[in-house]
Amino acid sequence: MLLGKRWASLLIFMLIFSTFYSQISSSKSDPYAAKKKRMSQKVRQMFYHAYDNYMTYAFPHDELKPLTKSFTNSLSELGNLKLERLPQEYNGSALTLIESLSSLAILGNNTEFEKGVLWLSENLTFDVDARINLFECNIRVLGGLVSAHILATDSTNRLTKGTYSNQLLVLAEELGRRFLPAFDTPTGLPYAWINLKHGVMENEITETSTSGCGSLILEMGALSHLTGDPRFESAALRALRKLWSMRSSLNLVGTTLDVETGEWIEFSSGIGAGVDSFYEYLVKAHILFGRDEFWRMFQPAYTAVQKYFRHGPWYHEADMRTGRATYWQLTSLQAFWPGLQVLVGDITAANSSHREFFYVWQKFGVIPERYLLDHQMLHPTEKYYPLRPELAESTFYLYQATKDPWYLQVGESIVDSINLHTRVEGGFASIRDVTTMELEDHQHSFFLAETCKYLYLLFDDSFLVNRNYVFTTEGHPLPILSSWHERLPEAYIPSNWTSVKSEERRKRASAMSQRICPATSPNCRNDHEQLESVCHIPDTRADYRCLTDDDCGVDSMSCRRRSCSMAGYCGLWLS
Repeated sequence: MLLGKRWASLLIFMLIFSTFYSQISSSKSDPYAAKKKRMSQKVRQMFYHAYDNYMTYAFPHDELKPLTKSFTNSLSELGNLKLERLPQEYNGSALTLIESLSSLAILGNNTEFEKGVLWLSENLTFDVDARINLFECNIRVLGGLVSAHILATDSTNRLTKGTYSNQLLVLAEELGRRFLPAFDTPTGLPYAWINLKHGVMENEITETSTSGCGSLILEMGALSHLTGDPRFESAALRALRKLWSMRSSLNLVGTTLDVETGEWIEFSSGIGAGVDSFYEYLVKAHILFGRDEFWRMFQPAYTAVQKYFRHGPWYHEADMRTGRATYWQLTSLQAFWPGLQVLVGDITAANSSHREFFYVWQKFGVIPERYLLDHQMLHPTEKYYPLRPELAESTFYLYQATKDPWYLQVGESIVDSINLHTRVEGGFASIRDVTTMELEDHQHSFFLAETCKYLYLLFDDSFLVNRNYVFTTEGHPLPILSSWHERLPEAYIPSNWTSVKSEERRKRASAMSQRICPATSPNCRNDHEQLESVCHIPDTRADYRCLTDDDCGVDSMSCRRRSCSMAGYCGLWLS
């Protein structure tokens, strides 16, 4: 059993997950039950308006163009995945259908889920001459297939008996095998692009992003556990280890690199585009596979982010070599960060940043792709909102962790804004310019895979009752199974529940290193000293007096080391 009874001894994120999925209130005792029911129905209508229009006007192509009620094969960048039993000249992969399967399961629509599973089983093939982006195809297609296979074979009996014989897993395994040549580099870091039929093309570009080679472990690791073929997990793990070995002395990574030389190309990075899911997958891989190795990467990486990127509630970008700020800007992808902080119990920091993201949402009606913090203005060319899910995702996590009804209000505001500004007769359209609310003719598949899913789970979390899941960066649920853990992490072993025996040692360690929940976390049950965040190390004395720097701890918000002043008090004197 993964979840023990003594909260203080468990990993912080397992505390949060237990809070998520095992303490769901009944409608009789929930004063917000009526509102949740009303809003969940509203989100359900949003999903089906988007899904039904896709099925009517775009299926089996990739994505819907809602303004013209037509289609786009957006995987022309990821790979024009062709379908069997269709004219040879047709290009399309039914991407939105693949992305929608787990959402259909969460909504309880077993009929439509079964229809989608069987259609893909009979029609989808990857034996095509197509150049695909490894990262995007991994999180969208491979992740969608693996998750849907698990949902098709769990104990809920979603499919008619005898209709499913692991067809989606067979497809996923075929796709995984076609990924493997991308990892055949001197460094083990994969090429960003690969041809599904011919492998790595001659003169292929060697530049990739940190996310592109560091965010493959969940999907490929799950595929190995399901098929028994270790090659997928081994390739992703080798790439992740190599990437981590390239970190700076500050434990920071860059944004882009060369897969053949292993040299950084772009040294400036943050928690947004090109890097975001690298951090996300470190902690989620530890939850899913139980390897302490992932936690040993995540802990210093997270602390470095809080130390060098954080400025108040905001996060800027910085040079990985020096920690000096480079770009003071908010990007919409950064809004996932509060959700990640919930998983490690850093609720105070998560709430602080989330409120600022929501402030920007309220200011413009949606969240723009890029906002210049130093000038308090929109980026001149990136004013669009493509129906991204990250703010909804963090809102879901924060509500599950705190049960604060304010997050329900945030969710309602997000739902109302999306309906007001983006809903059209043919689906939901992206916004080209948030200052004019001019629409763009594109309904991205992640709107159904993530945006609608997280909003629905915010108001109706019944799918999660008595279950533990990790959601991939594309919102596809993967179950936390003890059989997937090579060994239980030490924090789960009863004999280790009192591993931090020395009072002095406790005082000099953070909540993250001790793997206990900080005092600011809801439902925290421990008798340790008041650790205010996951990186907080208290000063030796409660009155902050000191003789040397060794008497001072680590600041709870900035994760910076405190020092002893000439007057004999601990503080951030050197910051």
